[in-house]
Amino acid sequence: MDKLAEPMINCLTFQQQEPILKDSTDKINRAKGELDRTRLAKELQKEVDVLLSCPTYDSETFDCRNCRFIANLRRQTAAVFIRGQKDR
Repeated sequence: MDKLAEPMINCLTFQQQEPILKDSTDKINRAKGELDRTRLAKELQKEVDVLLSCPTYDSETFDCRNCRFIANLRRQTAAVFIRGQKDR
């Protein structure tokens, strides 16, 4: 991801979690089998939950709203892989 495309959110929690979330997403994309993708997607959901349960969340701040939006997108992405495995 180039520097222009990286989210610029002024939040220590987000800045600590974002590389972990990106790495988890990359691992899902590289995974060979469905079971491996599902396991990795569950790990991604746990990391996303760190952002979604942030104790300093403030719905009035732009950074918090953007962080929540990005976290929800990542959670939905993980859910697609998990649901896909359950449907089989």
